[in-house]
Amino acid sequence: MDDAYTTHLSPNIVLEQVLKNGVTDVVWLPDSETNGLFLLMKAEPSLCLIGVSREGPACSLAAGLSTGGKTPVVLIQNTGLMECGDSLRGWLLGLNIPVVFMVGYRGWKRQGVTQDTAAIYTEPFLNAFGIHYYLVESDADATRITVAFEEAKRKKKPVVVLVGEEYGGSNPR
Repeated sequence: MDDAYTTHLSPNIVLEQVLKNGVTDVVWLPDSETNGLFLLMKAEPSLCLIGVSREGPACSLAAGLSTGGKTPVVLIQNTGLMECGDSLRGWLLGLNIPVVFMVGYRGWKRQGVTQDTAAIYTEPFLNAFGIHYYLVESDADATRITVAFEEAKRKKKPVVVLVGEEYGGSNPR
């Protein structure tokens, strides 16, 4: 059966997972794909949203929040993930900071040929840094978000959730 529940990732389900895992702060770089999720998070009184102008500072902010007893999540796209490589290395990996990144997997295609280099380089980038990741494409996969939080906490390392289907099915595959 190919209904919206199985083929799309709902911002409501993502927010539910974020709250279930005790997230206090959302460090993110605004983009059009996450607007629905942003509106829900903005309306949630238990969350503090911290916008950044570039992805690199997101790592140092997340490290500081985590060290201060908060539970941050970082929301960025895969292009930004690659941009913040040195900050990932120095702040999060180097200091053993357990942070979950939710990364929009721009350019990724389940079917056909992936031609966008942003998608082509994403998994090799994560593998080069030794960062474990989980692919989430639909509401049925959303429990992987909790698995990522549990792993980050257990291993004291960043873990990535690759969002293969941006919220609401806006990216054709």
